[in-house]
Amino acid sequence: MRKTWPGRALAALVLLLAVAGCSDDPEVEEGRQVLSPAGDGQQHTHTTLLGDGTTADAGGYRLADLQFPDVSREPGDLTFRILDSRGGAVTDYVEEQTKLLHLYVVRDDLTDFRHLHPVLEDDGTWRARVDVADPGEYRVVAEFLPAAQEDGSHVVLGVRALVEGTSPPTGEAPGSTASDGVVTIAGPETLAAGVDSQFEMTVSDGASGVLNLGTYLGSYAHLTGFDVETGAFVHAHPIGAPTTTDAGSDLTFHTSFDVAGTYRLFVQVRVDGFVHTVPLTTTVA
Repeated sequence: MRKTWPGRALAALVLLLAVAGCSDDPEVEEGRQVLSPAGDGQQHTHTTLLGDGTTADAGGYRLADLQFPDVSREPGDLTFRILDSRGGAVTDYVEEQTKLLHLYVVRDDLTDFRHLHPVLEDDGTWRARVDVADPGEYRVVAEFLPAAQEDGSHVVLGVRALVEGTSPPTGEAPGSTASDGVVTIAGPETLAAGVDSQFEMTVSDGASGVLNLGTYLGSYAHLTGFDVETGAFVHAHPIGAPTTTDAGSDLTFHTSFDVAGTYRLFVQVRVDGFVHTVPLTTTVA
């Protein structure tokens, strides 16, 4: 059953975002706290997150029956179910960020990241096609809002999957500025823990040129992050539309990090109709 419920959030790391004026994105193919894009002139307050993606159980829900491709570099089916406290499959969800469920597949060393939107089957099974770059240990993280969750709290659950084979050596971690060859994103090198503040990310072509940014899943950017040490999940969106500057297009985020650490941030933006994913690293101290 498909429902809509605009304006809700996730919290535990406390990412506070006031999002306004973002258009809906119909494209079919992203913790702590996340904000849905608001309608024109609206802002929202938010409730808490159940789970941070490091455990299969949280808030009376369980991610179960995971089937994951056992080889790398070949597309395969990924399936799972979400069970309630009675062991029954959850089939009724509230749409958030234009989707009923957001699924993230990330390698333990944070070198490989996928953001998927699986299809819900009648028996409560979620199904998606996925291919991973290399063998190794992966975490499958599901973010969703059950219709039965009346307080609007999102649920974030995670389970591990192993792809057999020899894992490649981990390369150098990205810095606070990185590029995928088309899109360059510059973020802050450090953020203050426990301080309510704003920070900016600049999107450009790498030479201060302004790119044609569109919306992706109802927002001008999606920031999906993981604590490098604990694996805890974070998710944020910018405040409204980008601002054009001499350096490119600035996107502003309003955040307050309670937990210090190093975070790998996967920033997704749409340029000329194509979604680009650029990883950055930021230190919260």
